[in-house]
Order: sequence, then C-alpha cells, then structure tokens
Amino acid sequence: MLFDSHAHFDAAATDLDVGAVMGRAQAAGVGQVMAVGGSETLNRGALAVADAFPGQARAAIGFGRDLAPALTVGTRDVLAQAMAALEAQIVAHPGKVKAIGEIGLDFHYTPETADAQGVLFWAQLQLARKRGLPVVVHSRDADEVTLSNLATFAQPSEGYTGGRGVLHCFTGGERFSRALLEIGFYISFSGIVTFRNAEALRAVARRIPDDRLLIETDSPYLAPVPMRGNPNEPAYVRHVAEALAEARSCSVDEIAQLTTENARRLFAFTV
Repeated sequence: MLFDSHAHFDAAATDLDVGAVMGRAQAAGVGQVMAVGGSETLNRGALAVADAFPGQARAAIGFGRDLAPALTVGTRDVLAQAMAALEAQIVAHPGKVKAIGEIGLDFHYTPETADAQGVLFWAQLQLARKRGLPVVVHSRDADEVTLSNLATFAQPSEGYTGGRGVLHCFTGGERFSRALLEIGFYISFSGIVTFRNAEALRAVARRIPDDRLLIETDSPYLAPVPMRGNPNEPAYVRHVAEALAEARSCSVDEIAQLTTENARRLFAFTV
C-alpha cells in the first residue's frame, strides 16, 4: 500500500467530492493520506478529512508563508491568537493532528516579506516543539534561512528529544538534501520528479537513504506524468513511486513499503 504524505483538501471548494477522491485513492492502492493545511480553509478541510476517514487520513495544520504579512503586522497579539487557535484545533481533534504544516519560507515571489515569513515560521516551529509534533515544511529560494531555523528546531533540550519533520515537494540540490538529512529530516518527492526535465532531481532522489524517503502528490497541484493537465489527487501518487523506483533501480513495491513505513513512523500514524 502507498502513503500520500501531502495532499490538500480545500474546505471552500464546493465542487470537491472528498468521498470520491478517497475512494479512488483506496482503489489505486493508496492506504493512507496526510491531509495538509496551510490556511484556515485548508486546515478545516484537512481536519474534516481526518475526522471522516479515520482509517485512511490524518491531518497537519498550520499557516503558510503567504499569510505572514497579515499574521505578523502590528502587535504580536495577532500572531499569538493565531497560534492559540491552531493549538485549540489540535486539542479539539485528539489523535487526528499529527503535524504542523504546511509552514515555511518562499523568497521566490515575495522576497519583500522575508522577515514576516521568518517570524511566522519560527512561531509555528515553537508550537510544534511545545506539542511534540513534526513539521511539514515548504522552502523555495530560502535554503540557508530554512536550514538555520530547522537546525535550531531539531536540537534536543532538557526533557525534549528534538524536532523532526519533512521538507515536502523537494526540488533542491544535493547540498540542501544532505544538510536536511544531517539534522534528522525526511525528504518528500512530488510529481515534479516524473517530469522530463527533472533528471537532476532524480539524481538527488537516488541518494536519499531508504529510511528518509517520502512520496506525495501535493494535490490538487503538480499532477505527475502521465496525468498532466488534470487536477492532482492522492490516487496519482503511484506515478511518483514508479518514477522513484526507476531512478533508484528497485521495484515499485519496495518504494511503497519503505515510504509507507517512513511516513507512518514520522507522523505516528497507527491504524
């Protein structure tokens, strides 16, 4: 069975038939899905899926980098209230929220908000440490700042064994991947690894240790080959597994087994 470690379910999408999506996933051999937030509507969608499909889904909730200006402007009360709201959702869904995410940094499109993104990112890393949860991290054109924050997050302290997480939808290079592995993080590959021009990424994927590899769809975005042009969904994570199996010269079953075991371990997903 396959494990899609990163899928979004927008609670505001009136045309989204979640039951059908999850049914197709199961029919395609996708046994578990991490429903991942990133905004109020994505958080609600992730929690709804985790509640409705307890055998198949768990949730990650958080606030993405695009919300940083609104959540960090003016007094810190706004940010404190946002963190309190996230924590209240964790408490209200016992056993369902298994990570804080999607959180992180993206300096590609809005470098002018880098400082605000950093404040929001660190606040959520602190919440993850407080709750003992792993983090689901986005990083684009922000490798050094991301690593600096995650290295601090990952450090053990008195009574705490240190933070863990995954760099999702990885598109970085060998140096970035090695640094993430050194601090104990997992690395997840999306449909991008199936693209014709992604040979450099496949080369990085060949060298990820078996026990740190994850796969994902990042649905409804980034549909893999041969599903390009369609909305992505968890059922399509098999194509990611197939691309990685070819790149790593192993079977799809081997990729399925090790990535499922890794995701269950990282997210403490028990059925």
